[in-house]
Amino acid sequence: MSQIQMSRIDLLPKVTSYLSSPKQLLIDGVFRDATDGRSFQTIDPSTARPLVSVAQAGIDDVDLAVAAARRAFDEGSAWSRFTPRARARLLWTMGDLLEQHADEFAQLESLDNGKPVGSAKEGDVATAAELFRYFAGWATKMEGTTIPMSSDIREFHAYTRREPVGVVAGIVPWNFPLVMACFKVIPALTAGNTVVLKPAEQTPLTALRLGELFLEAGLPPGVLNVVPGFGDAGAALAAHRDVDKVAFTGSTEVGKKIVAAAGGNLKKVSLELGGKAPNIVFDDADIDKAIVGSAHAAFFNQGQCCVNGSRLYVQRAVFDQVVEGVSRIATAIRVGGAFDPETEMGPLISDEQYTKVLGYLRDGAAGGATPTSGGDRVDREGYFVRPTVFTNVTEEMAIHQEEIFGPVVTAVPFDTVDEVVRLANNTRYGLAAGLWSRDIGRAHKVGARLRAGTVWLNTWHADDVTLPRGGYKESGWGRELGSFGLDDYTQLKTVIAEL
Repeated sequence: MSQIQMSRIDLLPKVTSYLSSPKQLLIDGVFRDATDGRSFQTIDPSTARPLVSVAQAGIDDVDLAVAAARRAFDEGSAWSRFTPRARARLLWTMGDLLEQHADEFAQLESLDNGKPVGSAKEGDVATAAELFRYFAGWATKMEGTTIPMSSDIREFHAYTRREPVGVVAGIVPWNFPLVMACFKVIPALTAGNTVVLKPAEQTPLTALRLGELFLEAGLPPGVLNVVPGFGDAGAALAAHRDVDKVAFTGSTEVGKKIVAAAGGNLKKVSLELGGKAPNIVFDDADIDKAIVGSAHAAFFNQGQCCVNGSRLYVQRAVFDQVVEGVSRIATAIRVGGAFDPETEMGPLISDEQYTKVLGYLRDGAAGGATPTSGGDRVDREGYFVRPTVFTNVTEEMAIHQEEIFGPVVTAVPFDTVDEVVRLANNTRYGLAAGLWSRDIGRAHKVGARLRAGTVWLNTWHADDVTLPRGGYKESGWGRELGSFGLDDYTQLKTVIAEL
């Protein structure tokens, strides 16, 4: 870490110490360099300056990690002898440890990702701790069923068992690095699997620190392996014949590649992919609440959230009022560095994402869309973009159809319920949707017609670890969290005995 960076932020001593040496891969309970010696630098999005050097996993490292996970899973291993109660205790201990280190994890997440440190602590780290405690309760409650069989000649006893899948590859994105890692690792371990985790190359730090905590909590070597790297490492995991399941969160384009790679041994695949969520405001809504909620829906987490309400449909009678209100909020949002206590929106994750979002802003304006707020970059070091609202948008525009993954919302007027349902569903995605109306009957009826895995009525981003998450159409396969989140990490076995 550069001396300039170190002197710029009053970091916790633990964080300073953690960043003082290169970060290594975690394989079979040991931190080690990559086999070929490669490494890469992580970048602080708030300054565009390097943070720390991280070992870069390649195909040989993936092979070693998968082999370690297989040994840790196999019959007779220390992990295979963990009872459900022992797994529950370990997960609960991890929740306590994460809470004890909350400030440290929040600072690491903010340095790596750019999100405001308060948001990282109160949102990401707190949610991760809650996930450990929630799934700790499920470790002892994964039950089978008895099923009566019909036979006039012989008598049988038939029942089902839920058993772990085996070796799970978790491939996670950079927008919620710690939480997304926990989405994969925690339910996998709850069910008794072992894991090879590949964090996004932009944000590996909290995943590696989480691996350290797991070892401190008593997780046997090889049960969790962490291999930071680039696309070649992810591709190797997806295609690996000794991986039994891939759990991926990221873009639809990469998700399709994972499906193709997984075909070699027909491994199980679960996917949470892209989104372009419609947010509908009817003219009978509580307009003040809808304006505040729609701004939150659009700009949460710097707009880098797959369930953000980035397509705003407003009934014509209140269109100008709602657009003016959301634009006013957007203009007032304080954009700044992750450690500035006044910051409400941090930078985008990387130069690549920054360039991509600015390209959409330019193309939208060139195509005839009108920015009523934002529309450009913030003139300072780092990857900062102003929260943007576009009007004069057509359904065919790229800014309205493609996932921008930045603080950009397109506003379109509508007249009738049937019209807005058709427009809302006019997307290849189906991750989330929402609407605002005082007519609760209409809200539920329209919500039922929206083709999305999560539908919010008179709110947005309300969530809980007990609720399933996932999408329709090209937004993915399967569900995460809640009791449903364990299904994809188990195999259902039928046992039949003649009595």
